[in-house]
Amino acid sequence: MSSILLRCRLVSRVLKRNRRLFSSDVASTPPKEPLIGAQSLVSDLTPPPPPPPPPPSTEASNASSGKSWNFLKYSLIGAITGATATVGYASYAYSVDEIEEKTKALRAAPSNIKVADDAPALEKLKNRVYSSAITVPAKAAEVYIDARRTIEEQIRGYTEPYAEKLLPDLHPMERHVFTLVLDLQETLLYSYWTREKGWQTIKRPGVDAFLEHLAQFYEIIVYSDYSNMYVDPVMERLDTKHCVRYRLGKAATKYQNGKHYRDLSKLNRDPNKIIYLSAHARENSLQPENGAIIKPYKYEMDDTALVDFIPFLEFVARNPPADIRQVLASYEGCDIPAEFIRRSKEHQRRMQEQKQQGRLWRR
Repeated sequence: MSSILLRCRLVSRVLKRNRRLFSSDVASTPPKEPLIGAQSLVSDLTPPPPPPPPPPSTEASNASSGKSWNFLKYSLIGAITGATATVGYASYAYSVDEIEEKTKALRAAPSNIKVADDAPALEKLKNRVYSSAITVPAKAAEVYIDARRTIEEQIRGYTEPYAEKLLPDLHPMERHVFTLVLDLQETLLYSYWTREKGWQTIKRPGVDAFLEHLAQFYEIIVYSDYSNMYVDPVMERLDTKHCVRYRLGKAATKYQNGKHYRDLSKLNRDPNKIIYLSAHARENSLQPENGAIIKPYKYEMDDTALVDFIPFLEFVARNPPADIRQVLASYEGCDIPAEFIRRSKEHQRRMQEQKQQGRLWRR
């Protein structure tokens, strides 16, 4: 019985072994390792490509944009600085008429560019680019000239007399009459200010007799650097008999180097026949050769300077010289009234001697 059991077990094991030998391992079980193709083998032999560059970081992009902005900013600052320096130098070195003459060809260049209709496209493009490049400086020059003319006209309204002819033409019957120009402050009057009374205006002694007498011989004009709002009321009280024909104030002066100057060339009168009487004739006039200096009035009660000037001025009016400037030049550095009296006495002495010599010859 035991032998039968052993024999059965042996037969079953043999059958199992033969079943394994006749079965297909490829069909029944998948391969343990995948098959590798030829292309894969070749790619394995070549080195792998480098990895792609990393995307630019935010800091790098910000740095590059910052450099571009700085370059643009400094270029703009440099251009503005250069343009400002050029405009400043041109304004200092040249007048507006000179600049207009120098830039005449530049401003006319855009209008002179003409292109024929049958010109090649490249030629048209070149002319268009050139026209665009030349139009900007040409327009800038025109804008500069117009702006400068406008500014200079505005400034001239404050620095130049309000008219080229401050006085109307003389009547033909008065062409021979001399013009006596009088300053106001320290010549005809004296103004001062006190805490108790404010501004006080004192009339110079002899001013009434001076104006009334010389009005017979001269065209008298008051030329002051005070505003007409001050000059007119003062002259209404000072010149009650209206001996002064015209009154000129600050608007008729020339403002230069921080001072207001009397410009006698704007009076529309012959400069050979103008006498400017002032305590500061050499300082506040653009024509000092026409000036006759009088002692400044400082509220002296015994002042007689105006009355002392009457003989000299009357003599000039009665014996008019060809050019009063030569006469005034002969009194340079002298007190005119005193020197005139001295010369008059000397002239009378010589005339007396000539008369006496004539009498001796007759005898």
